[in-house]
Amino acid sequence: MDSELRDRVERAARTHALLNAVKYDSDADVGAVMGPLMGENPDFREYADEIPGVVGGVVAEVNDLSAAEKRAELEDLAPEELAELEAEDEGEDHPLPDLPNVGDEGVVMRAAPNPNGPWHLGHARMPAVIGTYKDRYDGRFLCRFDDTDPETKRPDLDAYDAILESIDYLGFEPDDVLRASDRLETYYEHARKLIDLGGAYTCSCPQADFSDLKNAGEACPHRDKDAERTREEFEAMVDGDYSAGEMVLRVRTDITHKNPALRDWVAFRMIDRPHPRPEAADYRCWPMLDFQSGVDDHLTGVTHIIRGIDLQDSAKRQRFVYDYFDWEYPEVIHWGHVQVDEYDVTLSTSTIKELIDEGVLDGWDDPRAPTLASLERRGIRGEAIVDAMIQLGTSTSNVELSMSAVYANDRDLIDDDANRYFFVRNGVRKALHGAPDAGHPPVHPEHEERGRRDVPAGDAVLVEPADVPGDGERVWLKGLGCVRHVDGAFEYVGDDIAAVREEGVPVVHWVSAEGGVDLRLRTMDGDVIGVAEPGVAGVDADAVVQFERVGFARIDGEANGETVAYFAHE
Repeated sequence: MDSELRDRVERAARTHALLNAVKYDSDADVGAVMGPLMGENPDFREYADEIPGVVGGVVAEVNDLSAAEKRAELEDLAPEELAELEAEDEGEDHPLPDLPNVGDEGVVMRAAPNPNGPWHLGHARMPAVIGTYKDRYDGRFLCRFDDTDPETKRPDLDAYDAILESIDYLGFEPDDVLRASDRLETYYEHARKLIDLGGAYTCSCPQADFSDLKNAGEACPHRDKDAERTREEFEAMVDGDYSAGEMVLRVRTDITHKNPALRDWVAFRMIDRPHPRPEAADYRCWPMLDFQSGVDDHLTGVTHIIRGIDLQDSAKRQRFVYDYFDWEYPEVIHWGHVQVDEYDVTLSTSTIKELIDEGVLDGWDDPRAPTLASLERRGIRGEAIVDAMIQLGTSTSNVELSMSAVYANDRDLIDDDANRYFFVRNGVRKALHGAPDAGHPPVHPEHEERGRRDVPAGDAVLVEPADVPGDGERVWLKGLGCVRHVDGAFEYVGDDIAAVREEGVPVVHWVSAEGGVDLRLRTMDGDVIGVAEPGVAGVDADAVVQFERVGFARIDGEANGETVAYFAHE
């Protein structure tokens, strides 16, 4: 590295080190500096072996400065970046703990979905956490489809794009997208290397027989075969010369290991059913997830893995392969399962698919389905889901996501933009006498500049059954005035708001009995039929509105002569 390049590296590293230190009010971290430094300067990459040493020296110098000195120097070097930091909420906290052992290589994390169907709500936790860590450490977010089981976890061809759309809905974009089914030759090559290292052998024992031997801590008769024969038989597996169950490739571990699940586990097996992706349909020798995932994590530079507490054995199995190859295993965070209240449908891709196939659910975006597609169609912001997931942290205990937390977050995000409208469910018709021709409630109570709506009244109105007052009693038709219920009709009695403020007359929503908009509101409890005020006809599809005293909803469009909306929440 010449002196000119070294000066460039030091200047850029100093800026990023100051940004990192000021942002988190702590010492700068070499790993957090390396990520953006190398990403913004591709020409640095050929000096990747030398640059960490330079960065380390710069970070040490920055960390010797006081907090005031760091901020003052950053204001001189990068005033715009400092202004952005100062604009952020100074009280921001981090419900997610810092990642352990962040090294010079930065942070690389991966979501590894099985594309056997679109995502349900529980799947959102992984990209929410990974995306948040990526932003915190200026790291990388990989999406790798672990689709190497065309039999029991058979991929759904539509799920690949659906999952990527869900990640986008949540507000993240992977830095790279991989499909494991495109990488079979890579796995074969590593299997061959493992065989040559004495770390694997082919086995034709019936599964039950091997299980008995394994549980007894006894080796099967194939364990001591030489590498040459193992290689020949593995190539026959690759060529598809065996059928399912006839031959497997096992990783040689410790046949007497105290945990039977770690004893000589299967790395490759034969599957007769073709993969649904045309690019992978000719393959019959498929890696097990622990082998495939372990190899991919190393080759893609993954530094930190998050996985369920029930998958602790996966890391232990994979470490045998890593030891053979002399690789360093990533840091692992295990967390408990997330459970979701409110839904009657189980968080299970296979269960949801069965309900769709049986016609119980209309599709993955049915409002009753606990799926991300459903929440998006209901108009709930992805950010609201992410914020609620982040608050769960990374505990090893099972946690429960309260949908009320998601709804509260979403309410904060949408309330300001959501214009107000009336929607009457199962309306009761009441003749209206002596009232103005129309009511004029505000478009939004906190935004006078948006004006008022014109809601025609006419000779009769519809109100909800629960809002019909007793004979002789009054209600206030919002935006119109006070009426008294007399002989089954509404008699207009004035617009003095004191009736509400001083006498406690109930305020209710309403629509004209003629000229309203027929509306179907799709909810988690089934469809609700009613009539909305005429202005709803002019609302663009995909807009989120608030039906007063009902709740927030997303306008979906027109179907069969009626407007369709999806209920979000109260």
